[in-house]
Amino acid sequence: MSKPNIKLRTMINEAVAFIRSQSDLRPEVGIILGTGLGALAKRIDRVATIPYDQIPHFPISTVETHAGRLILGKLEGRNVVGMQGRFHYYEGYPMEQVTFPVRVMKELGIAALVVCNASGGLNPQFAVSDMVLITDHINLQITNPLIGPNHDDLGPRFPDMYSCYDPDLIELTENIALQLGFKLHRGVYVAVVGPCLETPAEYRMLRILGGDIVGMSTVPEVIVARHQGTKVLGLSIITDMGLPDAMGPMNMEHIIAAAHKTEPMLTELVAKVVERMEL
Repeated sequence: MSKPNIKLRTMINEAVAFIRSQSDLRPEVGIILGTGLGALAKRIDRVATIPYDQIPHFPISTVETHAGRLILGKLEGRNVVGMQGRFHYYEGYPMEQVTFPVRVMKELGIAALVVCNASGGLNPQFAVSDMVLITDHINLQITNPLIGPNHDDLGPRFPDMYSCYDPDLIELTENIALQLGFKLHRGVYVAVVGPCLETPAEYRMLRILGGDIVGMSTVPEVIVARHQGTKVLGLSIITDMGLPDAMGPMNMEHIIAAAHKTEPMLTELVAKVVERMEL
């Protein structure tokens, strides 16, 4: 049996103790909001808002579109904890730090994690501003957040990644999207390191590998959630299309604008899913 990582456990406990000193709310669901997708935080009836730089051992978000705040409160009557901004490997943080908040949210009490992101489209049947329900992923981020001695008190050495995106939550989300009249694709998410966008040749390769969308986040968080036994729902908004023979220049302004166009629908969908989850 691997030796427990006492330092990590201590860090988790200290972060949780501080958060609980600000609020005694026990969240059932964690929500991670990505690039251009922070508006869902406005739907949360807040009990506490904590800047990341006040939480012991939390990384600091260096991406200007990520607000960097932890929010505790109620969404559609259910206790939640929301991350208004996430962390990325390309920011220079080791994977253990990138995924540290997922460990903390588990200790706070969550049973399910909703991960949202902005992505590039690889599937030619998709379009900019479409929503995608993530059903599987391909990890091309070079490394893995579980490398090193296993934390036996947190999860198994070799977690099974079969159905790591929870089938029941997928079915629930599709049913709610249908009821709301929202178009929702299913897709495989490819995680790359970044921070540069992909070349036409790289987009072509990722499509050949089986990817439908591509981004620079999410997969480390999902791996750690799976390791600790947390159910996962993944949702993405396509902000640009990586079609090798039909590409043009792209910048962050276009990406943010595309995310904001669909953000109200994503916000409504997540709120209704959180309300109807069976945990």
